[in-house]
Amino acid sequence: MIFLTDNIDFPPVSLASSEGVVAVGGELSTKRLMEAYTKGIFPWFDQGDLILWWSPDPRMVLFPSEVKISKSMKSVLKKDVFKITYNTAFKEVIENCASIKRDGQEGTWIDQDMITAYTELNRKGIAKSVEVWYNGELMGGLYGVDLGDIFCGESMFSKMSNASKAAFIYLAQKLEKENYKLIDCQLYTDHLHSLGAREIPREVFISYL
Repeated sequence: MIFLTDNIDFPPVSLASSEGVVAVGGELSTKRLMEAYTKGIFPWFDQGDLILWWSPDPRMVLFPSEVKISKSMKSVLKKDVFKITYNTAFKEVIENCASIKRDGQEGTWIDQDMITAYTELNRKGIAKSVEVWYNGELMGGLYGVDLGDIFCGESMFSKMSNASKAAFIYLAQKLEKENYKLIDCQLYTDHLHSLGAREIPREVFISYL
C-alpha cells in the first residue's frame, strides 16, 4: 500500500488492492485531484479517516448514446415538470449531495474539505454540475469532473421522484451531442444500471483516458 506525500506520485492502477484502493493519504489539492482523475483514480473515504484513492476493476461507465429512458420517464420529461440547468449552482448541488440522507448509509463521504476542494475545481472550470428545479426550488442534481471528453461523475441527489434521473439523462444527452466518450460512474448500482450504465474492465476504461 502506497502512502502519499507531496513528493510521491500515484502508483500504477494495476497495483491497486483487490477492492480497488491504489493509495492512502495525500491531500485534496487541485493538482493532486487532476493527477488522480487523469489516471482513472478518485478519492472516497469516511469523514475523519485518511483519504483513500480508488480505481476499481471493473469500472461502471455510461456511453452517452446508451442512456436508457423508460416510458414513464419520457412522459415526465415531455411534460416539462422540471427546469434543468447546467453548472449554475454548483455549491448548492454539492452541499445537497453531502447532506441528503441515503438508504443504508449513516453519514457522508463529502465532508467540508471535499466541498472546498471541488468548489475550487468548479471555480477553475473543471468540476461542473447539473441542477434540476421544481417551482423554483432545487430538487435534484449531480456533479463531477469534466476532463474534456470524459465526465467523471461524483455524486447525485434527489429530493423528489425522478429528479436525479432527469439530471443524469440531461447530462448524457448533452455529452452525446458534444461527442464525449463516456461518463465515469465509478461503481455499480442498480439505479445506474437501470439508466444504461454498464461495467467494463479497468484497463479498457484507462485506455479511454
